[in-house]
Amino acid sequence: MPTPDRIADLEDLLVDLNRLSAEVILPLFRSDHGLEDKGGAGGFDPVTQADRGAEAAIRRRLSEVVPGHGVIGEEYGEDRPDAEFVWVLDPVDGTRAFIAGLPLWTTLISLRWRGQPLVSSIGQPYLGEVFLGSPAGSRLIRGDTSQALRVRPCSDLSKAIIATTDPSGYFEPDEQAAWARVRAAARLARLGCDAYAYAMVAAGVMDLVIESRACKCWDIEAAAPLLAGAGGVVTDWAGRPIGLNGGQIAIAGDPACLEEALPLLAPAAD
Repeated sequence: MPTPDRIADLEDLLVDLNRLSAEVILPLFRSDHGLEDKGGAGGFDPVTQADRGAEAAIRRRLSEVVPGHGVIGEEYGEDRPDAEFVWVLDPVDGTRAFIAGLPLWTTLISLRWRGQPLVSSIGQPYLGEVFLGSPAGSRLIRGDTSQALRVRPCSDLSKAIIATTDPSGYFEPDEQAAWARVRAAARLARLGCDAYAYAMVAAGVMDLVIESRACKCWDIEAAAPLLAGAGGVVTDWAGRPIGLNGGQIAIAGDPACLEEALPLLAPAAD
């Protein structure tokens, strides 16, 4: 495990990367963002100049300050993915929200050490927020202020606030049925929050997030250090640790809430 001083340096670098990416992204939000469609026939997979420009800026900075580290990013692929330290980047997670002018998109950055997520951040620069997680704990950074994050107790799924991005757009039929079971058991569900919902679980205002097998590693790895540092848990739909290739994910503040949800998800678990 890297030393506490080294982890603190990596946290500082995460904050700097969020500042750098925000400088690229914010001028394009609710503006001319250069939308393109990467989807094939019958599909829609949007990408903008913000996605590409922010990832390029982050990669340049990493090459300057940690040149031996690897990088995996949504827009520009893999560079030394087997290195001891590997950064996993999604510069604009929630591009659909971004192009709709909704401030629910985030910048996701995580760092693997020897194949396991070590530190991470979920940034929402329009709201001026960086949610940061590491073995030292999790905190919300707003400007010059820092606030410790802690999940809330919610052992009863019937009292839980839950979320997913888009059950009709991302879930396959078996996953839609599993989501419907969990939704029926919960108190309240919110849709369309993308990874901002992960941060809300870490902040102790939501309880459970469920996402589909369509997720890539850059969509979900930032959740793991952030939730661990706030006292939460991140697993796949079978209750196992998440792997390095994306897939189904369940994010919970209270492990007891997740234990209630897992049997409802189990018929569709990979």
